Amino acid sequence: MRLTARVSNGGGLGFFGAKVIVPPKRLLTRFIYENANMKTMDHFGQDRVSYNSIQVDNLKIFYREAGPADGRVLLLLHGVPTSSRMYQPMLESSLSTKYRLIAPDFPGFGHSSWPSRKEFSYTFDNLAWLTHDFADALKLDHYTLFLHDYGGPVGMRMAVAEPEKVEAIIIQNAVSHEEGLSPLWATRRGFWQDRVSHEAAFRKSFLSLETTRNRHLGTSPHPERINPDTWTDEFYFLNQPGQEDIQTDLFFDYQNNLKAYPIWQKWLRDHRPLMLVIWGRYDPSFTIAGAEAYHKDVPGAEVHILDAGHFALDEQAPEVIRLTESFLQKQRLQ
Repeated sequence: MRLTARVSNGGGLGFFGAKVIVPPKRLLTRFIYENANMKTMDHFGQDRVSYNSIQVDNLKIFYREAGPADGRVLLLLHGVPTSSRMYQPMLESSLSTKYRLIAPDFPGFGHSSWPSRKEFSYTFDNLAWLTHDFADALKLDHYTLFLHDYGGPVGMRMAVAEPEKVEAIIIQNAVSHEEGLSPLWATRRGFWQDRVSHEAAFRKSFLSLETTRNRHLGTSPHPERINPDTWTDEFYFLNQPGQEDIQTDLFFDYQNNLKAYPIWQKWLRDHRPLMLVIWGRYDPSFTIAGAEAYHKDVPGAEVHILDAGHFALDEQAPEVIRLTESFLQKQRLQ
């Protein structure tokens, strides 16, 4: 099935043909993972990871890759305001001995191109279309989707469009049901209903250091376990030229994800994909009910609630890696 292509602020999977100007290079400090307890990562390291870029629809798309070229593919899609670097612990783990792990940066994130809002319409339709074309460019015919946060709406669009390519879906704090949205979303809905009146307040809150920090800490009883480089690096990223507009436009479009929830839920009920749900209980934005809701659509889904936050890899990288590897082995996806 070929995806329908158009530039949009919502609707079908988007495409764009305008010439894109790549913003100047940014200096982003590299995330340093210092958890000495990551036993699943023993004897594996950075030498297994490569850092690459490819041109996709006039954009430079950066991606990290690890594992054998002929291995089963795990396509790792990141959240906001991070990038593919959130998956570094997985790329450097024992998973890379059997599986081909590929983690791209979406346009407007990390080391991929940052076209201006005049050159590229920042919608989830367009992110999904670009990621689809990225996968095609790498000749990825089949893959397991690993979806976190913003990666969820992107990956679900890809699954609905081309279900034959999806071998399994792994969810890590990515919502497909309204019950998964915490009370924090009440003010965010106000922004969607009246952008003009709410945009200034939204920008001040969403792009602040406090909010960036809280995405990682949430209600965790052990904030000392979370590396502060995560939120300080992300805050630096959010303060680069053009980022305010990019992130504001993209979050405004998030309302179209909620409208698509019934479509995704029906797809899950109809296709019953092999599914693993890994959920950090201390997430301030996405509730445990969002994890449990997947059982309604996919009764065979394996659901695990971890003592972690929105970014479960911050605190529970070894457990996320163990659960992922165990799930893939049980499903004979080796």
